[in-house]
Amino acid sequence: MTDVRHPVRLIALIVGALAFLFPFYYMLIGSLQAEPDTTPKGALPTGNLTLGNYADIDSRVDLGTALLNSGIFTGGVLLCTVVFGVLAGYALARLHFRGRTLVFNLMLLVQVVPFQLLTIPLYVLIVRTYGLGDTYLGMILPYAINSAAVFIFRQYFMQLPKELFEAAAIDGASELTILWRVALPLVRPALLTAVLLTFIGPWNEFLWPFLITKRADMQPLAVALANYMTNVAARAANPYGALLAGACVLAAPVVVLFIAFQKRFTATDIGSSVKG
Repeated sequence: MTDVRHPVRLIALIVGALAFLFPFYYMLIGSLQAEPDTTPKGALPTGNLTLGNYADIDSRVDLGTALLNSGIFTGGVLLCTVVFGVLAGYALARLHFRGRTLVFNLMLLVQVVPFQLLTIPLYVLIVRTYGLGDTYLGMILPYAINSAAVFIFRQYFMQLPKELFEAAAIDGASELTILWRVALPLVRPALLTAVLLTFIGPWNEFLWPFLITKRADMQPLAVALANYMTNVAARAANPYGALLAGACVLAAPVVVLFIAFQKRFTATDIGSSVKG
């Protein structure tokens, strides 16, 4: 009797993949249509495709400047996330100090507090007290420390064999030297995981940049597209196509990043670093 589970599983995976990819496909096809077509036939166009929707939204939003703002905002958040996450995660995993457990528990508690509850206090502090409205620093500061990234780094550092740290300490290495030369090379999967998971948040973030940026030339892409949808899209020749074109521009870097690094989501055999 032949095993039918394998072809059935393959068919189920193909159907699931197609269902997952269809919204992205429809978004791309819709952004290339010269005229809106919301019928099922519009999902399989035989012609009438154009890049005019991209040109139209670029003429009204300045996609280049918006992409640059998003890149600076996201890059600053990623840099702070990695630097502070590595330092805090290493301290919580390897250093022994009074109150370490309390600090870790408070860090976990922070993750359940919605960011929206902190929006008004942060706005008063950053914009009115520090005067950082319409600045990249003002956008980055609330996201400089990511508790989820700290947790990821802590867990990875705790998995490292203690013999590595003991050997480095015997050789006279300082804590920063141990962190830089011993620990970091072994937690590269954690670095990549933290970067990829953190990238999505600031890249798609709307609420905080919308509150803190009033100048159009300082707004990241998500805010610029929202303003376009509110003020301009209805007057476009193909408003649906223009909106889908903007959505494609916003989603493209995330999709490319995950496709490029999807094979790197693997853990290294850190136990092989210790010779018996």
